[in-house]
Amino acid sequence: MDIKIIQPVPPLRKHIRFFFIMENTSTAFIGKFKIIPEGVPGMIFQENPTVFYDKDKQTLPQSFLFGQATQYSQLTATGSFRNIGVSFQPAALRPVFRIEAIELTQRHIDINDLVKTTINDQLLNTQTLEQKVAVLEHFFLQQTTDCQSENDKVRFALNQFQKGQELKQVQADLRISERSLERLFKSYIGISPKLYSRICRFQSALKTLRTANFNALTEIAYLENYFDQSHFIRDFKYFTGTTPKSFLLNANEQLPNFPELKF
Repeated sequence: MDIKIIQPVPPLRKHIRFFFIMENTSTAFIGKFKIIPEGVPGMIFQENPTVFYDKDKQTLPQSFLFGQATQYSQLTATGSFRNIGVSFQPAALRPVFRIEAIELTQRHIDINDLVKTTINDQLLNTQTLEQKVAVLEHFFLQQTTDCQSENDKVRFALNQFQKGQELKQVQADLRISERSLERLFKSYIGISPKLYSRICRFQSALKTLRTANFNALTEIAYLENYFDQSHFIRDFKYFTGTTPKSFLLNANEQLPNFPELKF
């Protein structure tokens, strides 16, 4: 499988982290993939919408938007494919699509059920990847024309959680109640600030695990302020469905947080 990461044009970077292309040319391909929570929503366009299917053996729409993942999930692919994805910033759903982020948490929706667009036809009728990315950029530039501004409190909280700050300290810095912050997060992010903070800690631990620059899992556990190694492993299994050791041995992670499983 080939992976390409493409940065969006500057006006879109406050809403979009990057575009990515996943491509496999083998018609005999059969693969299982894990979707690991990383605190961001996204969008996928499939040139062939019959290749990927979920644990219930249901195929996915040709173009679909997905919200925050609260726990790992799994997809299976059979055959050749070329998918183009969009990795959004954590708070992008509300300003870009004018929806409450909580509506898409652990869910996906056909893009045609959300906005009136011909984007599927446009993407199918363009030849090069550069042209397809240009189509997506044009679509999102239209979507973000006159969109609402970011919420300053949410932006501050996101930055602090990504730096490893504790929830109580973030609330104190914002001079806001836990209930008020949770309401803002469910509207803009789709999950509670506590869960978002937990995902940030897990992702920081996963980043260290990928480097293999440690002597024991206990080092990662204490570095990320887990109570102990057992606490870290429990959290890791909740978000990945496997242990850190098994992940290192059996996950082929060409695209971060979307590893192909070797078993």
